[in-house]
Amino acid sequence: MKTTVKPWALLALLLLLASTCVQAADEDEQTYGAGRRRRRSRRRSTAGAPPNIMVPITFLNSSVEKGAVCMDGTPAAYHLDPGSGAGNNSWIINLEGGGWCNNARTCKFRTKSRHGSSDFMERQIAFTGIMSASSADNPDFYNWNRVKIRYCDSASFAGDTLDKGTGLYFRGQRIWEEAVQHLLSLGMASADQVLLTGCSAGGLAAILHCDQFGAFFAGRNTTVKCLADAGLFLDVVDISGGRSLRSYYADIVYMQGVAKNLPPTCTDHLDATSCFFPQNIIDGIKTPIFLLNSAYDVWQIEESLAPNKADPSGAWRACKFNRSACNASQIKFLQDFREQMVASVKSFSGSKSNGLFINSCFSHCQSELPATWNGSPAIQNKGIAKSVGDWYFGRAEVKAIDCPYPCDNTCRHII
Repeated sequence: MKTTVKPWALLALLLLLASTCVQAADEDEQTYGAGRRRRRSRRRSTAGAPPNIMVPITFLNSSVEKGAVCMDGTPAAYHLDPGSGAGNNSWIINLEGGGWCNNARTCKFRTKSRHGSSDFMERQIAFTGIMSASSADNPDFYNWNRVKIRYCDSASFAGDTLDKGTGLYFRGQRIWEEAVQHLLSLGMASADQVLLTGCSAGGLAAILHCDQFGAFFAGRNTTVKCLADAGLFLDVVDISGGRSLRSYYADIVYMQGVAKNLPPTCTDHLDATSCFFPQNIIDGIKTPIFLLNSAYDVWQIEESLAPNKADPSGAWRACKFNRSACNASQIKFLQDFREQMVASVKSFSGSKSNGLFINSCFSHCQSELPATWNGSPAIQNKGIAKSVGDWYFGRAEVKAIDCPYPCDNTCRHII
C-alpha cells in the first residue's frame, strides 16, 4: 500500500527538484556563475524523506560494450518503479534534464558530477509529480511503470562521438537507444500505453526523440505520446542584439556529433543548429506531443535572453532574479519573448492530436514538482495534471495559452 507523502517531505522534494530542473548550461564560469549560485542555494537533502518514495538505481552494465556510456565511460543508468493493477501494462519514460556543456573544459568538469558520470549519481531518487506513486498526487499515471533515464551525456541524449584528445565520450544517442531496448525487453514491448517525457534538457530530448520513440512501437497496438516540460527553448535575440543560445547550441551540436541524430524532417531544409531548436522541429513531429512551458521561462530569461556576457553593465541583474524589480522596458522585452513563444506554436496547435499548456508564470519545469503538477497554476480553472491527463486519454482537447503576465494569480513563481 502506498503511503501518503507528508507536506514537509514534499517541500523538501520540491526544493531539490527545482534545483535539479533549473541547473544552468554553463558556457563559462563568469557568464553563468550567478545563476548557478542562486540555484545551488535552493538545494536540500532528501535524507528525511519517507523510504517508500525513493527509487533505486539500475546500471546498464551490459550496454557498455556498445558504447552506451556517460562522458567518462561509466555505465548509463535508470530508475524503475514498477506498475501495478490497471497500470501494470503502461509505461512512463522520463528523460532526466540538467543543462549541457559546449567545450572540453566544461564537459570535463561535468565528469565529476552526476551529469557526466554514473559514479556520482544518487543510488536512490524521489519520484514526485507525474512520476509519483500517489493516486492523490498523480491520479492518471500513479500506477504505471515509471522510469527515469539518467542524464550524463550533456547533449539531450543526442550526441554520438568520441573526443580522443580529451577522452570524453559523447554517447547520448546510444544511451537513449540502449535504455529503450532494455526496457522493451523488460515488458514495455507489450505495453498498451506509453508516454515519453522530460523537463528542461530532458524536455528538449523528448521533443528530439518523440518520433524515434514512436518507431520502437511500430506495428504494435500501443498508444504512444510525448510530453515536453520546459523544453521549448527559442532561438531569439538577447538583450545585446546577439543570439547567445544559438551560439551555445552550435558548439554543442558540432562538438558532440549531434547533427546525424536530429529529425530529418528538419535537417532536410535547415542547418543542424537550427534543428536543435524545438520551434523548428515541432511542426514535423508525427507522434502526438504535449508542450508544457512557461511563457516566462526563468532559465531562458537568465541564460538566453539576459546572460551576463550580454549585460556587462548589470542592468538586468535585478530583474532576471526578481520580476518585481523589472522596469517597463524590461517587462516589454519579456512580453515580446512571450509573443515569440506563442507564435512558435501556432501551426503546432492546429493538430488535434497535440496539446498545449503555456502559462504566464516565472518558472521552469512544472511536471515533477508536486505543488505545480497537481496544484497550481491553472488556466481556465484546469491545472497541469488534469490538462495532461485529459489530453493523453482523449477526454478533451487541451490548447491552453495563458493571458500575459501579471494576469494569472494562480502562479507559483520561482523568481
